[in-house]
Formats: sequence, C-alpha cells, structure tokens
Amino acid sequence: MKNILKYTLASVVAMSLSNCTGDFEDINTNPNGISQESLTQQNNHIGSRFSPMFSNVIRVEPAWNYQLQQNLNADIFSGYMTSPTPFAGNINNQTYALVNGWNGFIWSDAYDANDGNGVMPYAREITQQVELSGDPNGVKFVYLSNIIKVMAMHRISDVFGPIRYSKFDDYDTTGQYDSQEEAYNAFFADLDEAINGLESFTEDAQFTAFDQSSLGGDIGQWRAFANTLRLRLAIRVSKVNPTLAQTQGELALSSNAGLLESQDMLVDMGGFVHPVLTISQVWGDIAMSAEMESILTGFKDNRISTLFNTALDPSLGSYKGIRQGIEIEAKGEYGSHSPIGSAVSGSNKIWMTAAEVAFLKAEAALRGWTGAGDAKANYEAGVRASFAQFGASGVEAYLADTTSTPANFVDALNPDNNIAYNSNVKIAYNEAGSKEEQLEQIITQKWIAMFPDGQEAWSEFRRTGYPRLFPVVVNNSGGTIDSDIQIRRINFVDVEKNTNGANVDAAVGMLKGPDTGGTRLWWDTGLSNF
Repeated sequence: MKNILKYTLASVVAMSLSNCTGDFEDINTNPNGISQESLTQQNNHIGSRFSPMFSNVIRVEPAWNYQLQQNLNADIFSGYMTSPTPFAGNINNQTYALVNGWNGFIWSDAYDANDGNGVMPYAREITQQVELSGDPNGVKFVYLSNIIKVMAMHRISDVFGPIRYSKFDDYDTTGQYDSQEEAYNAFFADLDEAINGLESFTEDAQFTAFDQSSLGGDIGQWRAFANTLRLRLAIRVSKVNPTLAQTQGELALSSNAGLLESQDMLVDMGGFVHPVLTISQVWGDIAMSAEMESILTGFKDNRISTLFNTALDPSLGSYKGIRQGIEIEAKGEYGSHSPIGSAVSGSNKIWMTAAEVAFLKAEAALRGWTGAGDAKANYEAGVRASFAQFGASGVEAYLADTTSTPANFVDALNPDNNIAYNSNVKIAYNEAGSKEEQLEQIITQKWIAMFPDGQEAWSEFRRTGYPRLFPVVVNNSGGTIDSDIQIRRINFVDVEKNTNGANVDAAVGMLKGPDTGGTRLWWDTGLSNF
C-alpha cells in the first residue's frame, strides 16, 4: 500500500507540473501570475527528493543498516575497527568469507528507492521534475543533486568497480554498467558542470530549505565542496592516470570556487545518534582495531581519548584493540576491549573535513601539481585541523616529535595474534625523505584524521598501501583473497545478478580479474606510488 500511494502521489505531481508548463513563460514574465505558495510547492516537488539522497550516502538509521552498509566491510577493512562478535561462526567479512546478504546493502542504499533507500533514483527524479517545471532556474537543483550523486557513487564504485551511472537516467539503458574508468570520467564531467553552472546562482537561496548539510544552502560553499570533491577524486586516480589526475587536480586548485579549507562538510543526522555509537557502546559489536592501538599509542597521540574509550576491562590496560580476522569463539572473549569514543557522539555525520583537504593538497604538492603549495606546510595544517576537530591538545609538540613510531601489537588473550608493526614511520615531517617516505607520513596522518569514515580510509589504503595494515590470521576466502595483499573490492551483489544478469556479466568483463574480493579496481594498480 505504501508503494502504491507513493507512485500515485508521484503521478499527481507529474500531472500537476505538466499542466502548468504551457503558460510558464507568461508566469515568469508576470510575477503576479503565480502565488508564492504555488512556487514554494513546486520547489518542494523538487526539493523533497534531496532528503533521501542526503540520508543514503552514509545511512545512519536504522543502525543495523549502517552496520551492513559500511561498518562490517569498509570500517573493518580500513583498519579502523574490529568486531569482537564471531558472526556466522566467525565465517564472515572479517575472515574474508564475504557475506552477500550483508554487502547487498551497500548497493541497495544507492539504487533501491524502497523503504527510505536510494540516491540514484532520486537524482533522476530531480532532473525529471526540473524538466517538467520548464523553469530554467531549476537547473541549479540538478547541479546540486549531481554533486551529492557523485559523492555517493564514487564510494559505490570504490567498493565494486563498475557501476550503473552515466546511462541510469534512460530507462532503455538504466541497467547498463560503466567501467570504473568511465564512471570516474563521468564524475569529473558532472562536477565540472556543477561548479561552472552554479556560479551564476551564488546569491540564490532556494536550496536553503532542502539543504541538510552544514553549508546551509550557500551555493558558493557547495561549489567549493564540489571542487574539493574533484581534488579528492583526482588524487584517487593519480597512479592509474597521472595526466588525468594532474589536469583535474590543477583545475580544482585554480578554480574560483575555492576549496573547503577551513570548514568541514557535515550532514545533519535528523536527531539520530551516529550508528557506530549504537553498534559499539550499546550492542558491543565493534571496537578499536589493532592498527589504531599500534599507531595511536606508539605516536602518543592525544586524539586517542576522543576516538576511543578506555577498555571496559581495566586489566587490559588503557586502550586495547583487536586484530582483524583472528579466531574468535564467543563475543565475550574480546568484548571488553576499547569501544568507540566521543568522536561519533555529535549530531552530524562527516562527508569531508578541512583536515582531509590539507592532506590532499600535501600529496598534490608532493606530486608537483601547480597551486598545491608546500607539502610540509599542508601536512602540518592537516594535523592541526584534525587535532582541533577532535579537541585534542599538544599538537605542536606532536608535530615536532622525531622519534615516536607505531608500536608492535600484542594480543591481550592470544600471543599467536601478536605482530610487529612493519614500519618506523614518524610524525615530524621529513622533507629530506624520499617521496615514498613522505607519502607514508601524509597518508598515515590522513588515515587518523578521516576517522570514522572507513570507506575513504580503505580506499586510500588500497591506492597507496598506507598505513601498514596487519594481515588477517584466519582467511576463509577459499583462496580468492590473498592475506598479504588483503581485500581489494566486494563482489557484485545477488540482487543484481538475479535481476540484471546480462549487464552484470558485462560488468565482470570490465574488471581486471574475476568477480571476487581479490581483484583490484581500476585505480588500484598495485604499482609504485611514484
């Protein structure tokens, strides 16, 4: 009944809009020809589609949806968190036995418009509603929805590789996939069009009522966000296509849209708590990772008290993490390790931070891109911004630390899980180091700063190999995922295979190998960073 009502209302909206477009020119030239109430209603027909888009880039409610959309995949694959719960007898994503039922939520939150899901269907509806309205000023809503769409869909592509994107709006081709290279080219095109197209709307306030972000409907700030997103994606493709990366990166660095260098991009959770808070502190299903313990304690990093709480069992020490992919018989074994801390207790979810922007510029400078500035200055600005974001003290002493390195990991319960940290990366920026050594410093600090967004952290680890993450002890992949190389992607979801099989088969042919978690994505070359 709910779906029938939704489609009926959509038909009424379409009919009402098509009935008024015939005299739209007269209405535009005569401000008395349409009431403000009617104009507001028309904008609602368009603007109401933004709410599910904002909600599903990172879905926070219900918490179990986020747990399946991101937490039990990217959040753990990134080295941020580990679950003490041996789901399905310890044969699950953590031990590389990929659970298709779990991972299907990554896809459905982007494509399925039922039950509050969906990004792509609502972006298509915004385009359709703007076309039906006949108002040329409505194109600003298309530009804005395309920015959110790129924000959402580059994450989906960074999980699966090929996705349904550039052909989605045409019902004759909606099931067809782009290769990841084609998708990224489409992302850059959509961002460029939005950045340029929104320039004439910087004083327009009509998006304010629909903007759920910290940008408050400010079109100028949305241009800056889109431009910063362009820089993020340029860095992402810097190894596979250095020419494209530098071209797009320098466009971002020189654009009059600017970058979000002093402002975080946050999205209001609508009164809900961050799902990681529920998953960790209420359900006890996620805790500190071994890598986080090694890096933060080894660096004597004051951010640790915000990112994590002390261990529930004092005998474990102040902060204690869990190594991913170990043998766990019961939840009680590791359930008293450090839960997630107050970093996720605010009223917003993070899409991008000023700290990330500084680290993007640091790497761009290291790669010699015009307009990036100085790598060391950007690196230090990123660390300072992160300390400020997490309310940590002592940043100047931290940046001057030339000796601290990540600590070796000691499992509190099973010495078979102990492992040495495979790097002596330090904090104080070493301009005399090789480019590879400098990049490891940049990405290690970027990794800390992007917490709790495991999706971006996992992508950066796959692209660069940094920070050094520990291999799993138990590998239940049946040989499809190498423990040392680690998981590179997630296989295509069952619902697509069952309903869109021919196009999925074509998409598999766009991969570098079989449809498994061991196949590298297009931008994941496995080659040297320089």
